[in-house]
Amino acid sequence: MRPKLPDSGVPTPVRAAGLLVSVQGATAVVVALVLVIRGAAGADESVINGFGTAIWFAALGGAVLTGGIALILGHRWGRAIAIVAQLLLLPVVWSLLTDSGRPVLGSLLGIVVIGVLVCLFSGPATRWLADDYVETDDA
Repeated sequence: MRPKLPDSGVPTPVRAAGLLVSVQGATAVVVALVLVIRGAAGADESVINGFGTAIWFAALGGAVLTGGIALILGHRWGRAIAIVAQLLLLPVVWSLLTDSGRPVLGSLLGIVVIGVLVCLFSGPATRWLADDYVETDDA
């Protein structure tokens, strides 16, 4: 019989959302690295400033990655970062589904974004968040 692991108090939907958000942040950081390498290799910079875009992706991706890791570790403040990131990605999903002609990519991103939002607004996640504000009576 396996010993039972101690209950961390962090619901599974919160950890799942943290994992997905961490993947999103890590992807943005990888894009930043690719843009830096591409710019250093002498790629044409007339259409896009690769270094400036890399800084943007690194900053936002790093913040989103930090928020995802915070959720995995059970820090409530990571939820705000994750929700804002998902809300900012919703127009990107819409654009991919309609104007860009990349409905498969838009569908995949949409599934992830909606999945994260559902996890973060699920019953266990909202109860976990509210636990910080509930006073306990020790008497």
